[in-house]
Amino acid sequence: MESSVERELVLKCKAGEHRFFEPLVRAYEAEAIRVARALLGDFDAARDAAQEAFLKAYRSIQQFDANRRFRPWFLQILRNQCRDVLRSRRARGRIEVRDYASAGRFVAAEADERVQARREASRLVRRGLAELDEAEREIIVLKDLLGLGYAEIAEQLGIPEGTVASRLHHARKALRGALEALGVAHP
Repeated sequence: MESSVERELVLKCKAGEHRFFEPLVRAYEAEAIRVARALLGDFDAARDAAQEAFLKAYRSIQQFDANRRFRPWFLQILRNQCRDVLRSRRARGRIEVRDYASAGRFVAAEADERVQARREASRLVRRGLAELDEAEREIIVLKDLLGLGYAEIAEQLGIPEGTVASRLHHARKALRGALEALGVAHP
């Protein structure tokens, strides 16, 4: 979404015209679910986390600085929500790795071999991501799924850019190891 449109929507929300929050949700909902799914490893939990993050953003819109971009602010709320979900799982003593094949029920089956190959690769990557620790998974999602630059990631995580590069290198190495453990050959 263009920053001027985003800013105008935020200003209208801050002025009490809350119906203008819906276009922000529509603009970022699919991305939010993708990010949450990558962090949580479960489609249903991802939808719930995204919904809760939007609700928190809506409730906090008055405190948001309209001169900043909404997307990074919202993604921070979403990542914090995902961390809360993961902490809650650990506290209940049940870290879950879902059967990712069941996630396919949300997508109509297609005969095209390339589509099937992409789905299988995506399933394996999600399984590999599930094997990483929270910090490793988060930095890969920020860089490789969201496409953020090193400076943006550094700002989001509150760390120096050099640390971003180092953590990303180690996280990708850990993902490569997790994929190899799942039987995926490294090219």
